[in-house]
Amino acid sequence: MSAIPPTGPPTGLPTGSGPSRRLFLGMAATVPLAATGVLSLGSGSAYAADSAYAMCYFTETTSLGAGSDYGLHLAVSTDSLNWTPLNQNNPLVTPTEGALGLRDPFILRKQDGTFVVLATDLKGTDWTYVSQYVHVWFSTDLRTFTGYHRLKVHSMNTHSWAPEAFWDASRGQYALIYSAVNSTGHNVIMVNYTSDFITASDPQVFFDPGYEVIDGDMAVGVNGVNYLYFKKNETLVGAKSTTLDPGSFTEFSTGVSHGGTEAPTLVKSLTSSTWYLWGDTYTPNGVFYAWQSTDLSAGTWTALDQKTYTQPLDSKHCGVTTISTTEYNNLLSFWGAPTWNRLKSYNYPGRYVRHSNFVGRIDAYPIDPPTDSQWKLVAGLADSSGVSFQSVNYPTRYLRHYNYALQLDVNDGTSAFAGDATFYRTAGLADSTWSSFRSYNFPTRYIRHSNYVLRIDPISTTTEQQDATFRVGY
Repeated sequence: MSAIPPTGPPTGLPTGSGPSRRLFLGMAATVPLAATGVLSLGSGSAYAADSAYAMCYFTETTSLGAGSDYGLHLAVSTDSLNWTPLNQNNPLVTPTEGALGLRDPFILRKQDGTFVVLATDLKGTDWTYVSQYVHVWFSTDLRTFTGYHRLKVHSMNTHSWAPEAFWDASRGQYALIYSAVNSTGHNVIMVNYTSDFITASDPQVFFDPGYEVIDGDMAVGVNGVNYLYFKKNETLVGAKSTTLDPGSFTEFSTGVSHGGTEAPTLVKSLTSSTWYLWGDTYTPNGVFYAWQSTDLSAGTWTALDQKTYTQPLDSKHCGVTTISTTEYNNLLSFWGAPTWNRLKSYNYPGRYVRHSNFVGRIDAYPIDPPTDSQWKLVAGLADSSGVSFQSVNYPTRYLRHYNYALQLDVNDGTSAFAGDATFYRTAGLADSTWSSFRSYNFPTRYIRHSNYVLRIDPISTTTEQQDATFRVGY
């Protein structure tokens, strides 16, 4: 399968809310749950030192409308916390067999330094869909994808959710794990062994603690211990073992969650001893939360402030792998960074600048349609050294102040409109690594939120400084 060429930003989408497979499973225990993105740390052939990260995911909005895409998406990061979506947050490749869509993608760096991509064979949210297969691609550089096929992993009348893989040095093979409902009547984590991801051994149970488990994610060989994180009820918990043998893992950690949480993803910092645990919520759908720890063996996690991390727009069920600086630069050059931005509130970091009924606001993520929160920061209409905020889904309209309140209006070409719609970007008033925006024609006033509505005001207090500080990202 050839890569899809870069295209423009997605169009708007309807509102609403979509079902959760977790809720569905609660109603019918014999129907599948899922397994998520694994981080494997097996040793491999020499390649350039890792210094950055790639995240794979699919996109899904609360309405399951425009902005939902069940192809392979990719984002890159230098710190594993703030991400740049590639290809305008559009898919890089899409399955052409089975359900013609994917969920729960995962990327593994193989022993030869190349990559294999795995994913669930499922498009949308039909949790009754039966597939004994997983999607597979190969890639040398995450720019081109070859050898697409589906790999059969079992013959049961169930699914093969959230496939992941890791190198098992004791066997000299890759272990491919996934969730399936076996003869116990509940989801367990199964395993097949493979050398090439084209053929695989017969399946066997890898982990079954006696209750429903999905979304297995591995950290292999950490100070002689292997860790398996998974979803138990609505929380993320860990098991550990000194071997990689099926049946050898024992639950040990304190569970973490933020509402209904699934899809654990373990990520090791490349610059410190810190580990991050990402989780994906489904109440509401598709909000990532993150926790950190400096000691996996302790099994305890501390929640991260949302100011410190930003997930790709509408991302679901991610997998993270490390990459080199050259690979990072090549991916950005090949696929391109978005032509739009999102603005995150400093003191309400779960909220983003958006327009609603043409009024400027900060509202909680996820925002549906997502294009309401996407902006092109263009040269200032009144002064090219400033910036103006052009709406992505209403490109003839710009954020401007009127009676000090910000609204989204059509550019009428007048100098008055240009002045009202122009702002100077400065160091953030509450945090110099963030940004604030000073009005062009009222230079003592800055964009700030008040009761979640945007306006321009003079800024003096600490609270006002925080209200006027935003992170410009994706």
